[in-house]
Amino acid sequence: MSDVTIYHNPACGTSRNTLALIRNSCEEPEVIEYLKTPPTREVLADLIRRMGIPVRDILRQKGTPYEELGLGGPSLTDDQLLDAMMAHPILINRPIVVTPLGVKLCRPSEAVLGILPNPQRGAYAKEDGEQVVDEQGRRLI
Repeated sequence: MSDVTIYHNPACGTSRNTLALIRNSCEEPEVIEYLKTPPTREVLADLIRRMGIPVRDILRQKGTPYEELGLGGPSLTDDQLLDAMMAHPILINRPIVVTPLGVKLCRPSEAVLGILPNPQRGAYAKEDGEQVVDEQGRRLI
């Protein structure tokens, strides 16, 4: 079993780039396609707590029912926001990566580099061609 887990959406370029960076460190993560297998409320709340961010910061707005559900209202509680994410997992921003070094929402994808237990093993460029890691495994951005 891997020490690295990614809550992944294969339709998301940022998520695919993050997964590729994990694999470029010679780590084969546990991949959880969170739209097919959403985390439980308890697991999601724990991930958010471990990231040290407000619940609202994990909400995805683009391409979701965020506006229709009125989730921008400042009076909504964390419990109400968690309820919305449980009812509509597409509202959970991604990718979330868990490693022995921490838990992080990896937007942009290179944010994962700060929590990977192993160094990069070679060059890596994002899907759009932006070089992230050079041939020696050094971070460029």
